Amino acid sequence: MTPADVRELPALGIDIGGTKVAGGVVSPDGTILETARRATPGASVSDTEDAIAAVVEELAGAHDGELVGVGVGAAGWFDRTGDTVLFSPHLAWRNSTLRKDLGARLQRPLWVGNDADAAAWAEYRYGAAQGSDLALMITLGTGIGGGIVLDGRLRRGSHGVAGEWGHMRVVPDGRLCACGNRGCWEQYASGTALGQTAREVARTSPAAAALLLERVDCEPERLTGEHVARAAYDGDPLALELVTEVGYWLGQGIADLAAALDPEVVVIGGGVSVLGEMVLRPARERLDRALPGRGFRPGPRVVAAALGAQAGIVGAADLVRKAVAEGE
Repeated sequence: MTPADVRELPALGIDIGGTKVAGGVVSPDGTILETARRATPGASVSDTEDAIAAVVEELAGAHDGELVGVGVGAAGWFDRTGDTVLFSPHLAWRNSTLRKDLGARLQRPLWVGNDADAAAWAEYRYGAAQGSDLALMITLGTGIGGGIVLDGRLRRGSHGVAGEWGHMRVVPDGRLCACGNRGCWEQYASGTALGQTAREVARTSPAAAALLLERVDCEPERLTGEHVARAAYDGDPLALELVTEVGYWLGQGIADLAAALDPEVVVIGGGVSVLGEMVLRPARERLDRALPGRGFRPGPRVVAAALGAQAGIVGAADLVRKAVAEGE
């Protein structure tokens, strides 16, 4: 089969998160033709691989025709080759040879890597970053992840863990992060940060948080970022203030990334991105004020991701198609 033939065939994309293994058959134009999912048994490596295999088998069985291979994007830190999962915060992988193990089991061409890298590639190929020479993806969810596409190539870094923006330290001796450091960016600009700040306000100023507390039967510890997001959509003044604060910190971090990397576009994805302009507007405003050399240099465009929750599936499928076409 020639590289041209490969580029015309659909591929399987698998996106593995802390709660689900989601997959799709993806055409060369980025369209998802079939989908399947299983729960993620995150406490067991073998059970997680069982779930991946089950999704692949279901999708392959439902598709009438040839498939290029399987692309797998997972939440975790991979080595540069993608062969080994060094660490996954929500799954059981620790220095696990995921590519070798899945390859032996699936008997199909395989690409394996970080889920945010896959999403970044999808936005570059089909979404909000098309045609850019340097695009950064920032995924705002429980934490902050991301990816880099430079000169048409996904860049993983020297050791495979580039794009872990969430662990840049923005507040000296600030909030304790799950990584072990204090003051990481994701402690101030993520869904987790949104919930934590809401709980702090609700405990110290319950009157100010009255509308939020009504959503959780007046139990501050139950407040999450999702509660705050829904309240912001409903016009709750405190919720809007908290979302604006997340946007402020998002813009500050983007300014720091712009100082180091000078991207053309920064694409914002992940669960928090559904807030749209409520979080992007204050992010752009802070970026304009914090960009080094402001007034004398252009800054990056800051845009919402175009592919939403499907980006990881679409990107992983296209990356295995690319790897097979290039003989990698």
